[in-house]
Amino acid sequence: MDFYVRWTISTTRISCIVSQIRKAALIMKNICVIDGQGGGIGSAIIKKLKERLGEKVRVIALGTNAIATAHMLKVGANIGASGENAIVLTTQKVDLIIGPIGILLANAMMGEMTPRMAEAVASSPARKILLPLTQENIEVVGISSMPLPHLIEALVENHLPQRL
Repeated sequence: MDFYVRWTISTTRISCIVSQIRKAALIMKNICVIDGQGGGIGSAIIKKLKERLGEKVRVIALGTNAIATAHMLKVGANIGASGENAIVLTTQKVDLIIGPIGILLANAMMGEMTPRMAEAVASSPARKILLPLTQENIEVVGISSMPLPHLIEALVENHLPQRL
């Protein structure tokens, strides 16, 4: 077999593999986890997501600041970004948004959640799963106060299977 024939066969195989990877990427769900301050809530969510779903989903860590993003990346997020513009742009392109209820509130998280960020999250076409945790002067009626680990367990076990 001459070089050209071998090269053609190899590039055809590579093209098939690339095509399969692209199709898998289109099928894979993009889950966005948003957190601020130290990123502790987002990190706990991502750790549990990765334990349960592994690489079946692509987890995008969006932090209101670089520290929050770094902590979420450390526990296994596939990619991450920080700041207002990253949150505004990315929330429009994902399948699911997870975070504390403060991500819908302008000026929440001690002012880290800007009005533009909150608007982007609220108006995103993605489904949102929110944890009823807030430092703000807001109460959600009908919600029992459960510890964070129990909330995350309920999120992963009871809400994710229905959404993916």
